[in-house]
Amino acid sequence: MRTYPTDSASAAARILALSMIVDGDLAATELRALAHSKVLDHIEIDFDAFHALLGELCEDLLIDASGRRNVELEPELLDAVLDEIRDPALRRKLLQAMSQIADADGVLADAEATLLAHAAAAWTGQRLAA
Repeated sequence: MRTYPTDSASAAARILALSMIVDGDLAATELRALAHSKVLDHIEIDFDAFHALLGELCEDLLIDASGRRNVELEPELLDAVLDEIRDPALRRKLLQAMSQIADADGVLADAEATLLAHAAAAWTGQRLAA
C-alpha cells in the first residue's frame, strides 16, 4: 500500500475513496454526496486528482485480492492509513464526509459501518475490542 505525507490531500482523499469502495460498490449517490460535502475543496484536491487517487487505491487493494466483494484491510494496515491524518479538524471533516458517503445510497453496509467505527475510534484514541 502506498504511503502519503501526514495530513496531506492524498492521505485524506484516500480515506474518502476507501469510504466509497469498502462495501464493494461505488455508487453514483456516493459520488454526489462527496461533491455535496465540498470536502475536496477543503482538502484542496480537485475531482480529477481524486479520481486518479481512487484508481491507485483500487490498484493497491487488488494486489492482495482474494475474490471477496468487500474490501477488507488488516487492522494494522487500516491504522497506518488512518494515522496519516493527524489534524483534529481534518479528522472531523473527513468523518463527516465519510458518514455522508456511507449513507448516500440509503444502506449502511457492515463494511462501511466497520470503517466508520474504526476511524472514529482511531482518531479519538479509543481502540475497538477485537
